[in-house]
Order: sequence, then C-alpha cells, then structure tokens
Amino acid sequence: MIFVTVGAQMAFDRMIKAVDEWAGREGRTDVFAQIGPAEYTPRHVAHTGFLEPPQFAERAKAASVIVAHAGMGSIITALTMGKPILVMPRLGDLRETRNDHQVATAKRLSELGKVAVAMDERELIERLDRLDELTSTGALGPYAQDSLIAAVRNVVFASQDR
Repeated sequence: MIFVTVGAQMAFDRMIKAVDEWAGREGRTDVFAQIGPAEYTPRHVAHTGFLEPPQFAERAKAASVIVAHAGMGSIITALTMGKPILVMPRLGDLRETRNDHQVATAKRLSELGKVAVAMDERELIERLDRLDELTSTGALGPYAQDSLIAAVRNVVFASQDR
C-alpha cells in the first residue's frame, strides 16, 4: 500500500492531484491519501481529510512506501518506521507554506540519503513510475546518538562552570 500524507495543518492539492492522476493512469488501487482540508477531491485514490494519530500510525506501518510533503512529522514517522519516503516540498511562492523551509529540508535530507525528493509534479510522476527503486535507510532509533548526547552534555556542563 502507498500511503500519501499532506500533514495535519493544510491541504497540498498540487501533490494530491498528481498522485491521483498517476494512480488513475496506472490503475493503482493500493493508494490511500490523507488530504487535509483540500479543494481537490481525488477520483482514483481512497482518501480522508484527517487521521487521528493511532490511525495515521496504522496506515504508515501498513505502507510499503510513504509519499508526503517535506514536513518533519511525516519524514520522522517514515524514518523511525524504516519506510522508504518520497517527498515533494511545498513552495512558498505558490503560497503552499510561509517560506521555502520544506525545500531546504528536502534537499538536505536527500543529500544525506534519507529521503527521495520530487521538486515538482513532473518529477513526482517520474519517481512514482519507479517506486520499486525506493529503499529504506533502515529504521532510525527513537533516541539521539550517544555522540550528540555527549556533545550537549559538554556544552551544558561547560556553561555551568562559568
């Protein structure tokens, strides 16, 4: 199952429409989308506006791949579950978000090999056509790495010695 999510705060009609048209063209019946307060209503994809956290987790857990906006909640969910994730960032100049922080997030996490990225609808369709190439980087642990904890501890204790 492909789980598509736009996050909990707002719609992302541009992404949902592209996925819906792809699913219709490809005859995909294994796509479920959480679409938020959308203006666009999918015709080929099962969908709901919102999911409560337990239902969201169930959908994500059952998915073979997650397709999402480049929001940290969706990305962290996929990474902690060890799910491959394809993200398409919202764009500030299209008024899909306040600024282009999702573009920066997507680019950096792509550089680190943690997410696959489609910067627009055309790239999204191309990546959806090659979903079998997406792989998981393995499940992220629920806690920070020991080296990060040690670095923070050093900063905190160093500041207390002043």
